[in-house]
Amino acid sequence: MTAERTCGLLVPVSSLPSEEGIGTLGRGAFAFLDFLAESAQHIWQVLPLNPTNYGDSPYQSCCANALNYYFIDLRLLREEGLLTEEELRCDFGSNPLRVDYGKLFRNKIAVLKRAFSRFDVENPAFRAFVEEGEYADFALFMALKENFGHAAWTEWEEPYRTYHEEVASAFAREHASEIAFWQFTQFEFLRQWDAVLSYAHARGISVMGDIPLYIAYDSVEMWKYGSEIFRVDERRIPEAVAGCPPDAFSEDGQLWGNPVYNWAHMKEDGYRWWNRRIAANLRLFDILRIDHFRGFDRYYAVPYGAKNARLGSWEDGPKEALFADKLNLRIVAEDLGVIDDGVRRLMKNVGYPGMKIMEFAFDGNPENEHKPTNCTENFVVYTGTHDNMPLRQYIEDLSEKELAAFREDLAKECRALGVRKNCKDAPAMTRTVIRLAYACRANTVIIPLWDVLALGGDSRINLPSTVSPKNWSRRFLPTDFGKNAKKLLKTLAIRSNRVYNMNK
Repeated sequence: MTAERTCGLLVPVSSLPSEEGIGTLGRGAFAFLDFLAESAQHIWQVLPLNPTNYGDSPYQSCCANALNYYFIDLRLLREEGLLTEEELRCDFGSNPLRVDYGKLFRNKIAVLKRAFSRFDVENPAFRAFVEEGEYADFALFMALKENFGHAAWTEWEEPYRTYHEEVASAFAREHASEIAFWQFTQFEFLRQWDAVLSYAHARGISVMGDIPLYIAYDSVEMWKYGSEIFRVDERRIPEAVAGCPPDAFSEDGQLWGNPVYNWAHMKEDGYRWWNRRIAANLRLFDILRIDHFRGFDRYYAVPYGAKNARLGSWEDGPKEALFADKLNLRIVAEDLGVIDDGVRRLMKNVGYPGMKIMEFAFDGNPENEHKPTNCTENFVVYTGTHDNMPLRQYIEDLSEKELAAFREDLAKECRALGVRKNCKDAPAMTRTVIRLAYACRANTVIIPLWDVLALGGDSRINLPSTVSPKNWSRRFLPTDFGKNAKKLLKTLAIRSNRVYNMNK
């Protein structure tokens, strides 16, 4: 990515403060960028911006390139004259710390439709946007979903359940307004996102996006393209689905259920779909993190219909071939999980920075690759990811014996890197781990905001392989971006020589 030492924060857009039940691309985003700049941070990492689907997860989207209309800021639409002040007073949820996706689904879409009713669809910019066709599949799919009560495409009536161009065209003519509405959501999102991105760049901040490896079975890609993209039969029933094998944490493994890719077919057209997907994301972001990167070397395929992931098998992915013309792109490879020689070879050949996680580091093993003293330059160091428990919770959950080993290891790392140690309690140890992350040799360090604030288990973003209203719903308050956090981050950035381009 860069040879310069740099730093930033991981904060999902959904977690930003706002009056609309979820973080938006309005005042909360701009205020957060001000906070980053004043804290001498240069990267804002977000989670995928795709619409959420099953379990409210941005990693289970109905469309690989669509954008989450919940993030559209309604007050900005008010400034465009598309809404009244009274129409902004909706029930989007009463808890400022939690997203209520049910109320967003019921109420925010209705408000967006009211705004669309006043929008000039003959606007030349909008007409050009629609004619480009980038979001045509998404708009058609969402209009069909609404027509069938938001059911999965597998439950639609024939002849719509199977994609036919003539049938789709006839539906589009009959439901032109509904389809135009969904195009409008993408148009407005991008207008607002471009303003956020410009504001970030003016303050020397790069935005890092996140692209999931897999997408949902209930997606426009599965419905329209089927075996062109996925390993499915003529009825679009998967041969296999994605997951992770059994390990020390789960004797059944993890059954994600996403359809796996038809890499053999994709190879025939030079991986065109993936090329377009990566290019589209790099138009949105300065840096792109690719989730579950090991799946490009080999992926774990579980027979469709299996109750768990025990009987899966490792299958070959495209390996370096997909990335041969992308070696100079600003990509971060999430290389966590089951790592073998094939993954190491892939990482070496593409040259992308991998990831190290401090939460995994302090186990007494001097060879542990996540230890701050073992980190080399071409890595992005985190205390944890969106799938990890907050570091404070991790420390508090350690047994007495494990905590003693953690403290001893922490002390050794502090001595080796010249970092001030504080092991008084879990919040103090959390801050000590953050200091170690900043002090290590890795070029980039990114800390989730919940760890900067030393928050406990209630701040967890996601518990993998579970469906819960606590997943993907945690938000922050304006007071979380206060002077103490700002002072801590700025001090760390300056002391670890991670400050640059401050006059930008």
